Amino acid sequence: MPRLFLIRHGETEWTINGRHTGRSDIPLTENGASIFVISRLTRTSELIKPENICHVLVSPRQRAQKTFHTLFEGQELPPHETTEAVAEWNYGDYEGLVISEIKQKDPNWVIWRDGCPGGESVADITKRIDDTIKVVREYHRRYKEEGIGKRDMLIVAHGHFLRAFIARWVEFNLCLGTHFNVEPASIAMLTYQHNNLAEPSLTALNLFAFSD
Repeated sequence: MPRLFLIRHGETEWTINGRHTGRSDIPLTENGASIFVISRLTRTSELIKPENICHVLVSPRQRAQKTFHTLFEGQELPPHETTEAVAEWNYGDYEGLVISEIKQKDPNWVIWRDGCPGGESVADITKRIDDTIKVVREYHRRYKEEGIGKRDMLIVAHGHFLRAFIARWVEFNLCLGTHFNVEPASIAMLTYQHNNLAEPSLTALNLFAFSD
């Protein structure tokens, strides 16, 4: 069956500090740029092989771009495109703020219910994710039903986006993304049950995120 790998970028100063990092183009830290866990995953376990990848969607932010290029360092890059379709949730007025600062403005705020003033609403990001899922599913359909393309796709993106993406992939309400934890420099795998494209599933989450 076809597979979709979700890769969250490595750590930044703002991920360490808990600041909402949407459109701000924050670089990786020195540790984040190393991305030891992802490099080890591709080079030793060979879970992700460039020759098996039909397409990669990469966020335009440099933290995602650096993660993508480090992931395939020393190898031929698979077919890929940079697209705002997989950019982080647009936090609008809350960009760069930590939760305590946001709660001072709106004590009852919950992103999964309220979205972001001046940024993306829940409906906005739901539509963006659903549109992206349609693209992925068409690649997967063509591979399974017509033998066109290759087995795997990748998305290299961001925390809130990927949590929301997982929820929508398994056909949950987007708000249930709050229950999925996606660590920096981690890998998730989305597939299908019972050899059936009508049964999308979450197969693995935070692969190698907690390795030594």
